[in-house]
Amino acid sequence: MSEKIQMTTPLVEMDGDEMTRIIWAAIKEELIEPYVDLKTEYYDLGLKYRDETDDQVTVDAANAIKKYGVGVKCATITPNAQRVEEYKLKQMWKSPNGTIRSILDGTVFRTPILAKGIEPYVRTWKKPITMARHAFGDVYKNTEIRAEGAGKAELLFTGTDGKETRKTINEFDGPGILQGVFNTDRSISGFARTCFEFALGEKKDLWFASKDTISKTYDHRFKDIFEEMYENEYKKKFEDAGITYFYTLIDDAVARVVRSEGGFIWALKNYDGDVMSDMVSTAFGSLAMMTSVLVSPDGYYEYEAAHGTVQRHYYKHLKGEPTSTNSVATIFAWSGALRKRGEMDGNKDLSDYADRLERAVLANIENGRMTGDLAGISTLDHIEKLDTMGFIKAVKAEI
Repeated sequence: MSEKIQMTTPLVEMDGDEMTRIIWAAIKEELIEPYVDLKTEYYDLGLKYRDETDDQVTVDAANAIKKYGVGVKCATITPNAQRVEEYKLKQMWKSPNGTIRSILDGTVFRTPILAKGIEPYVRTWKKPITMARHAFGDVYKNTEIRAEGAGKAELLFTGTDGKETRKTINEFDGPGILQGVFNTDRSISGFARTCFEFALGEKKDLWFASKDTISKTYDHRFKDIFEEMYENEYKKKFEDAGITYFYTLIDDAVARVVRSEGGFIWALKNYDGDVMSDMVSTAFGSLAMMTSVLVSPDGYYEYEAAHGTVQRHYYKHLKGEPTSTNSVATIFAWSGALRKRGEMDGNKDLSDYADRLERAVLANIENGRMTGDLAGISTLDHIEKLDTMGFIKAVKAEI
């Protein structure tokens, strides 16, 4: 074997949970370490270690990305009540993705990975739709109260000058629930700028959608910031590039997306983007066939798989039963991070290897060698269904 490709700057490596943790180790062992002299700064974001460190490890990992510029993250568990009991946790820790995104700010761009034989469920879609999800605030940084009985709920803002702005949310005549969410002009502006720059780089139309007719302050602020930035800074650039910026209500956008042929960038607020990116990726074929990268306005990048930890397969794996788990999104998280590391360091060999790794993945799928989720939907004539490790080894053979 020829000499390994050298790295000059480490990646921030964030390990995860359950079946994706098993896949993570296999990808490193089979597809990266034989070819790349891999340098990483390692953080264990597995649920047990997050609990042991009171989630400080997640904060440390995010700050490491600020130091090194590029991180790659395995899927992790966001615990619910059942997980708290299962793992005997100290508390119901928040989403590590939400914590990292809050520290780095920025936008999550998710794009379906297209392969011959995996046809979109929406027959009009011919080109990938890139989802641009604001990665700050909203429900992921919410404050919630369970109202135990009748009472008055108010929204109060106290300025640094002591001036108060107060509004009644609801007069409860019995038990209920309430929630407070927030965002900042600074973060929304960073989101808008990142989307406009990304659209120019990709030479693709940009759509933004919210519900400003109902949310006349919160959502309307997003709409206004996008519009002002476009008119003042990006309109001429977009016209010169032959692309357009388009705003519409989110319900209208959903209808337009389904009727479109794709090929554009769809920007959404945090929760909207979370939900709609899962819909779009699944409608293109599989949630495990989607790239995901957090792009910070400050020039930091975090690559991850857009799906969960595949709990059901993990329990089968623990029993020694065969699994056929799709590793494509996790492989592409690694290739994306390696490519960006290569670009930032001027290391063409590293970027070229990332391209080679992705070609090997797609070659297997397009030649009929794939995991069970894709085998069930593929339109190819000859399909060889591979187990979890079998697919990774097939990719290695292609390399």
